[in-house]
Amino acid sequence: MSTVAVQRSKTYDIVYIAVFAVIMAICSWISIPATVPFTLQTFGVFIAAGVLGGKRGTLSVLVFILLGAVGIPVFANFSGGIGVLAGPTGGYIIGFLFSALVMWAMEKLPGKKSIMQIVSMVVGLVVCYAFGTAWFMVVYGKANGPVGLVTALGWCVFPFIIPDLIKIALAYVLSRKLRKYVA
Repeated sequence: MSTVAVQRSKTYDIVYIAVFAVIMAICSWISIPATVPFTLQTFGVFIAAGVLGGKRGTLSVLVFILLGAVGIPVFANFSGGIGVLAGPTGGYIIGFLFSALVMWAMEKLPGKKSIMQIVSMVVGLVVCYAFGTAWFMVVYGKANGPVGLVTALGWCVFPFIIPDLIKIALAYVLSRKLRKYVA
């Protein structure tokens, strides 16, 4: 591959990573307020990893989180800053990175690619739920007193399972269609 082609490829990678970080921000702004807001952020994570692949998708999620960490309002309710990440729902945002990493790790597993992509999204979601719920219990517990696992799951996970599975299905279908346009 020529030097010009390599540079062009790297430039495209940077642009795609940035575009999908912006897509995640837009998805986070579509929000229904709750203890943990209903957003399309998980859809943004799944579509980024589904379209861009594990490495670029993970980098896109990392850029999204870093933008929010420095105060750019990319999180739900147009919020940003370390305070959001350190707050009770910050573990779910950090969990997005673990979701993308899981999806990246599962890309190389043997099996039918379409089935593995769906399985990787579901496993990534479970990892996000686990990390986010543990974080929520610690942070919420310090501020308000201990909260039980079932209570935390009732607030932070159970109401989101069906919507998140729908997001996975939609992200899977769209990523299969869009992947052919991304080099």
